[in-house]
Amino acid sequence: MKKYSILVALVIMCLAACTPSATEPVEEADYGNPAAEGFNEAGSDAQAIALADEVMEAMGGRQAWDQTRYIRWTFFGRRTLLWDKQTGNVRIDSPGDSSVYLVNVFDHTGKVMLQGQDISASDTLSKFVERGESMWINDSYWLVMPYKLKDSGVTLKYIAEDTTDAGTAADILSLTFQEVGRTPQNKYLVYVDQTSKLVSQWDFYRNAADTIAGFKNPWLNYEQKGDIMLSGDRGRGKLTNIEVLESIPASAFTSFDLPSTE
Repeated sequence: MKKYSILVALVIMCLAACTPSATEPVEEADYGNPAAEGFNEAGSDAQAIALADEVMEAMGGRQAWDQTRYIRWTFFGRRTLLWDKQTGNVRIDSPGDSSVYLVNVFDHTGKVMLQGQDISASDTLSKFVERGESMWINDSYWLVMPYKLKDSGVTLKYIAEDTTDAGTAADILSLTFQEVGRTPQNKYLVYVDQTSKLVSQWDFYRNAADTIAGFKNPWLNYEQKGDIMLSGDRGRGKLTNIEVLESIPASAFTSFDLPSTE
């Protein structure tokens, strides 16, 4: 499975929880689905923005997303990630090469055990912290992209009504990126099921001008995790062991030893 890192910098901040400061409960209608700072609203069209808001509501709503804190999942059997949306802490366990990455994607710090050796004192640490961030950027996009339709640097366009490769009716959005991330030239076509309003397929284009997709994947078998909806089924491959957790041991982001999160 090729890795396609999408967004970094401002986009990293948009992935964090941003709950309001008011102490009283906020109704979802009042909470809304505000765009991230840097979202290209002027270059996007109203129909696409409205559809993105419908997707957010179908996924559980913006308030539920913002208040979700810990997410854990296994990326196509390769590595397992534990992400604290509030603090930016990420733990990545890669058993195939006996490596562990403990990074903070807000301040770009961390420590790394590479092939069983602690390299945190090495002058190459920053390179491997960056590698860990790249894994998280890529792997989290495969899991939570539907929550990021109005992220920094994103331009949304409504394309057309059509059907997915499976033959279900969908509205198609185009996602392009403005001067963000490591691969801003990428483009996605995102298919939104006309009945459920959930993302049902995405098509990836390495360059926005390309006419042939680099790959296409369905988004299948959504399940409620905590207060949000997540899908790990991408057809030929799957994100597995998906969990939304309310608490985890503090050592999860400080110790290379894997703590239990049960």
